[in-house]
Amino acid sequence: MAGLDPATHLAILCGESHWRADARRWVAGPLSDSVRGPGHGEDRVTDISERVRIEDVTVLSDNWYVLRKITFSYRRNDGAWQKSEREAYDRGNGAAILLYNLAQRSVVLTRQFRMPAYMNGYRELLIEAAAGLLDDASPEDRIRAEAEEETGYRVQDVRKIYETFMSPGSVTEKLHLFVAAYDAKAKAGDGGGIAGEGEDIDVLEMPFRDALAMMADGRICDAKTIILLQWAQMNLF
Repeated sequence: MAGLDPATHLAILCGESHWRADARRWVAGPLSDSVRGPGHGEDRVTDISERVRIEDVTVLSDNWYVLRKITFSYRRNDGAWQKSEREAYDRGNGAAILLYNLAQRSVVLTRQFRMPAYMNGYRELLIEAAAGLLDDASPEDRIRAEAEEETGYRVQDVRKIYETFMSPGSVTEKLHLFVAAYDAKAKAGDGGGIAGEGEDIDVLEMPFRDALAMMADGRICDAKTIILLQWAQMNLF
């Protein structure tokens, strides 16, 4: 592909629309405000695009999600260029939400089977905040739908608290973290997820103090849920 600028080269190699849209930013463009994060000024972030040269992208698997091998050169702090290869798993971006009730001092979590955790030796159902992939919806719209699908609670006033990369060494996903108040009137169904998608989810309403205890003793070991519970401990309860 001689003669193409690096951004166009990357876009052609990547193929999928959301990678094409991001390609020019990755190679030459500035970081967006959403990447900087709310409240962070220009002096808090340095755009490293000039230090990265994407040379090749190979799709290794496109079965469930997309696994790519990226060949690139990175300009080190001493000015030398170093060529490397990395693999990145692209499953899209996602959102998670902690439902809370201040009057009851309670939260709503979920419990379900997670095959990757099982493959790493975890033999219990994983306790988590309700979550899901965006699937081209806005984070706010998607998390409202996920909250109702998984917990049965229909919430409208969702508050975003963070945007996080949960495993940036290997997974492209950015996770939008939300909180929302709930009460008995918000109950619109049983929750439990969508059986046709393999979901079989338990809904757990519990005192907030119990959730903290479970986090402390390891019964809650999911990172996004720990972040949400710690934020609630500092800012809500």
